[in-house]
Amino acid sequence: MNKGKSSIDTAMIRELAQVLADTDLTEIEIELEALKIRVARQVTVHATVAAPVAAAPAPAPVAAAAAPAAVAAPAASGDDPRKHPGAVPSPMVGTAYRRASPDAKPFVEVGSAVKEGDRICLIEAMKTFNDIVAPRSGTVTRILFDDGRPVEYGEPLMIIE
Repeated sequence: MNKGKSSIDTAMIRELAQVLADTDLTEIEIELEALKIRVARQVTVHATVAAPVAAAPAPAPVAAAAAPAAVAAPAASGDDPRKHPGAVPSPMVGTAYRRASPDAKPFVEVGSAVKEGDRICLIEAMKTFNDIVAPRSGTVTRILFDDGRPVEYGEPLMIIE
């Protein structure tokens, strides 16, 4: 299927895209003579978690001494962040990051307004960085993890109210 000067085979690209969809791959690349084609798709992880399996207590968040408002601890009334309706649970096991790089500003802070689908943090798992997006619009009222700390599946990352 050539149109004008283009020698790109759009049917081949469509077939490669279908291979991505059929196999759950995120990227495929082929090289034929002088032609090199790479087809990739971005995978966004949406946090949806079933009820916790074990009744083990959640690890207590550690607040920095210089900025106690940055990471808020649960209230003395014993409220469990896992049961909070605005909790954003980790969809996977990995290392959670509040920023894209050490010198970048955090994606969100306590008090930040977010919209559904906004990137709120990253989780590195198996040398792949996964975007964690806001499951709802609202205001970040608590951040329950420290930057660069391992997180477990289902562990609350933050509260969005």
